[in-house]
Amino acid sequence: MILVTGGAGFIGSHLLDRLGASGEPTRALLRRSNVQLPAGVESVRGDLAEPSGLDAALRGVTTIFHIAGVTKALRPEEYYRGNVRATENLARAAAGRGIRFVHVSSLAACGPCAGETAVDESREPAPITHYGKSKLEAERVVRALIPDAAIVRPPIVYGPRDTGVYAIWKAVSRGVMLQIAGGERWFSMIYADDLVDGLLAAARTPQAAGGAYFVSHPKPLNWNSLGEEAARLMGRRLRVLRVPVPAAYAVGWFAEIWSYITRKPGIISREKVTEAICPRWVCDPSRAAAELGFHARTALAEGLPKTLAWYKEAGWLNY
Repeated sequence: MILVTGGAGFIGSHLLDRLGASGEPTRALLRRSNVQLPAGVESVRGDLAEPSGLDAALRGVTTIFHIAGVTKALRPEEYYRGNVRATENLARAAAGRGIRFVHVSSLAACGPCAGETAVDESREPAPITHYGKSKLEAERVVRALIPDAAIVRPPIVYGPRDTGVYAIWKAVSRGVMLQIAGGERWFSMIYADDLVDGLLAAARTPQAAGGAYFVSHPKPLNWNSLGEEAARLMGRRLRVLRVPVPAAYAVGWFAEIWSYITRKPGIISREKVTEAICPRWVCDPSRAAAELGFHARTALAEGLPKTLAWYKEAGWLNY
């Protein structure tokens, strides 16, 4: 039995699709019951932060993909509750059972590039936001409790159903793209289906036990090329509006105030601006290629048309 946490989210739903289609016995640990799962995937109710439902969730499980986490929050402590405490509860419950544990972390746990060199697994982690710090702390909890766990650190993930990068596609569909002034910025990306390949490789490759891996497409991108390609596919003439850094922080501050008023955390904040102004968020997937046999198959030229077509069919974009 395979257990997946975070199955209601973007990455988790793609993993469940793959596992459901393969016919492998799969269970999703969910906080709510109104989640539509692929055929053949069973569900169990539970909350990792409490914790609750873990005994039923772990019954007969041989592999865990821990994807659940907090990517946006009203207060810093919510990152640590959702990313560290929840991970610790799951890892403690799974420890000593001989379960293969794949923990999904983030490039944010290591921080941006220090210069032109891509971040690899030998780099001392230096996260710059509470999100990144909480993901790094969760990694350390997993390593302490389950030493042979495999840790996977993806960069920006895009594909059908994503609601994060979607904000960029939506703006481009209107012919506009906002960028923070200060020069071109480079980053790594990975298509959702390719990330699923990486997660499965980490679970199925014996050499992955105890290791940490960056999984990404090897070719870095920049925001200009990304916006121009999306605009071309949508038949839009793109206008780039560059926002000064102080103004970007002001927007982040107002967005935080609005989030407090509505009690709904948003994707824009001062911490997100801090991440966005870094010149390079580029990681090196060489170790995953060498040890896991992992190679991201989907270049932007293939993944972006599929992504935009899904948004259009779902009614999220009009072009």
